[in-house]
Order: sequence, then C-alpha cells, then structure tokens
Amino acid sequence: MRERAGQADGRADRILDAAAELLVRHGYRKVTIDDIAQLAGIGKGTVYLHWRTKQQLFEAVLLRESIAYVEELLDGLRRDPAMLLPHRFVSESFLIVGDKPVLRALSEAYLERRQSRFTDAFLHSQELLASERFYGLMTRHGLLRDDVPNMAYTLSATMTGFHLHEPENLMGIEVGTRAKAEALAHVVRYAFETPEPPGPEELAKAASEVIAVFEALIPSYRIWIYAYDRTHEPG
Repeated sequence: MRERAGQADGRADRILDAAAELLVRHGYRKVTIDDIAQLAGIGKGTVYLHWRTKQQLFEAVLLRESIAYVEELLDGLRRDPAMLLPHRFVSESFLIVGDKPVLRALSEAYLERRQSRFTDAFLHSQELLASERFYGLMTRHGLLRDDVPNMAYTLSATMTGFHLHEPENLMGIEVGTRAKAEALAHVVRYAFETPEPPGPEELAKAASEVIAVFEALIPSYRIWIYAYDRTHEPG
C-alpha cells in the first residue's frame, strides 16, 4: 500500500493524538478542527489533507482506539487461552474499555449523535468483536450455547448496553467499572455459556483460531484509518 502524504513522518498520528486528547478534555461537540491543528502544530488545511471532515477524523480516532483495544485482548488470550471463556472475555473487554478514556468519550459522543452517520462509525468499530465468524467459532468449540436466537446480535447488544448505560442517571445509584464488569460476566455466564466449558486443549485451539480471525481483520482497519474511503461521504 502506498502511504498517504504525511503518514510516513507521523503527521497523521500527531493529528489523531491531538484529536483524541482534546476529545477527552472537552467532548466531541466542543472540539474544532482549528483546535486540533493548533495542538498538533500544523495548519488547519493540513488536517484536511488526511480527513475531509471532523466526523471522518474522529471515525479514524475511534477505529485506532478499537484496534488497540482488540490487540490488548489478543495479548491476554496468548498468555491465557482460558480467558476465551465468554464471561471472562467480556469482563476483560469491559475493563479494557473502561481504562481507555478515548473510547469512553467516543461512546458518549455516539449517544449524543445516535441518529447521525456517527452511529455508523461506532457500529463499524464494533465489527472487530461482532463478526458472525467469531460467534460461529465460539459455538463450534462449545464456548457458547447453540440455542440462543441471533447470538451475534443478542450478545453484542448485551455488551453494548453495559458499556453505555449509566444507572445513576436513572436510579440515583453509582456502580463502579469493576462491579459492572462482574455483573456483565454473571449475565454472560448464565445466559450464554454452555453448562460445561471445554477442556484446556479445546480452549487453546479455540483461542488460536480467534486470534487468527482478528489478526486478519486488523490490517484492513489500519488502511481505512489512514486512507479514508472517499466514497463514504455524509449525504
């Protein structure tokens, strides 16, 4: 792949870093391209050499963060294949996201703009953990039940709900990140997992296949981040 202008010297990543930092500080709505350019130490026009709109830029920020999140999960699987047990996998996933302020801030932006094309970007990033192949693999290895209707949708919706729901807003209570992760793990353990988990050999084989699935997906996302598809324009 030919690199886009400025990618080789790290300019694109400096822009993404600046956008991410300002997002966490001020929120999506308040950040401007001028702000990002100033923090990155470049001219405003240079930002538009890489991404034509603020939305495109933050879609790239979101995908870059999502890749880092998935790679952290894969590192955990390489160390301990038993982490693939669904209740452990979703709990670890939840804690990783909770430790990434950029992903949390982008989730909030998704809630604010859920009727816009920003929704597409949020959902696009979730494809890294929502592919039918992933859920089919998990079911085939005896990690997920085979009697749950629309498993990919149902489990993905459950995980997304735990990420986005803030109970204190409705019920006047506060629940910490680790407590939320434990609650999510409990739900997944008893609603989605098989009664008897597979043995160590089967887990190791399944973990190897899962790692291969996501390793194959990540390069195309990296290309998308730095070479935005110009046909994907807001209407």
